[in-house]
Parts: sequence; structure tokens; C-alpha cells
Amino acid sequence: MKATDLRIKLFADGADKAGMLEMCRHPLIKGFTTNPTLMRKAGITDFKAFALDILGAIKDRPISFEVFSDDFADMGRQARLIAAWGSNVNVKIPITNTAGRSAVPLIAELAKAGIKLNVTAIMTLQQVKEVGAALKGGPPSIVSLFAGRVADTGRDPVPMMKEAVALLKPSPNAELLWASPRELLNIFQADESGCHIITATNDLIKKLELVDKDLGEYSLDTVKMFRNDAVKAGYVL
Repeated sequence: MKATDLRIKLFADGADKAGMLEMCRHPLIKGFTTNPTLMRKAGITDFKAFALDILGAIKDRPISFEVFSDDFADMGRQARLIAAWGSNVNVKIPITNTAGRSAVPLIAELAKAGIKLNVTAIMTLQQVKEVGAALKGGPPSIVSLFAGRVADTGRDPVPMMKEAVALLKPSPNAELLWASPRELLNIFQADESGCHIITATNDLIKKLELVDKDLGEYSLDTVKMFRNDAVKAGYVL
């Protein structure tokens, strides 16, 4: 399968403006996701200024920005504020707060208020089921299941993702997103499992250029890389 044959929507995950604008020019990128961790790594110190700057540059595709309060009432306040920044904004709400209390009641409240959401940090099918029910009848929203982190625990995420797709069918406004992919193969696994969206870092997205690359040629390229790096390092024996 070629990258252009993928049915799944490909989102770019990051918080570096230059990188986001680069991905904005990529013909396969249909949206963007960020989170506080990525923003901190990118050196962002002013949340609102960064978000408004990005929204001024990218107006034609959805962009997710995440609340950072741990109090549900304040999460709701932040969500309403962030949603007002642009019609292409999805507000990311974590599935629980840091005490493990479910955010589902807040999710239902915000969905009823017409706020487009991206419910994040989901890792169980029960969470998917509850979030799907809370989003039902609301505006277009995203359910982010962290398949990569599920795989980090030694579990195969593909069967879970297929079941999650089925669980969300009663809520057609909710799209399932494969979050935290670890390798290019995950994009094709997500597509095959019926996920609607996958979000990936720029580095992973750029590996799409390798799809269907001749393996003999790739082997030779690897040998050349090792040789060139040894020469540049000046190794001698």
C-alpha cells in the first residue's frame, strides 16, 4: 500500500512552530495535535500567545490544545476560553484528573455546550465506551486512545483499537485517534483497524518516504551510513 492509499487521516503531533508550518505544507496532513509536554519541550512559556500565533498561521485544519488545570471547574473554564480562540480548535480534556477522578461528567457538559473536544490519555475500552456516550449528539470530537503506550506494556493494541471503533459507532460525531505511535508500521495498523485518525511526530511522518523502498537498496544505504559515520569519527585500529 502507498501512503496516498491510506484512508486514515494523518495529524502532526508537535509544538514547534517551524515544524508545524512544515507539516502544514505536507499534502497528507489533515490536522494537528499538541499537549503541555510537547509545548514545554519546545520552550513555549506563554500558552495563549503560542496558540493564537499558530491559529493565525493554520486556519484550515483542526488543531488540539489541552487544558492544564487539575480542577474540573477550572478545566471547564479553560476549555471554554480555548474553544473561543478559533473555529478549528479541539479542546483536549484528559480522561481523569491526577487523582484519578473521571472527567466524563465535564466532557458531557462541554459537548452539550457545543465545544469540540479531544479526550486524551485514554487507555481502556471502558473509558472509550464512557467517553463515546458522553460525546454522543455533540459537535465533532476526537477520542484519543494511546495505542503506543498500550503497546509499551506488552499488549497488542490492534484488537483493542478495532473494538474501540465498534464501541464508538453509536456516536458518529466521535472519531477514534490512534495516539503515541512508535513506528511507521503503526500508521498502517491504525488504517487497517478502522481508526479515523492517527497523530504522529514529524520524524515519523517523514518516514512515509520509505514506504515500499527496495530492501536491498535500503540495506546498502545502511552499510554506507555506518561506513561514513566511522570515517567522520576518525576511528582507527
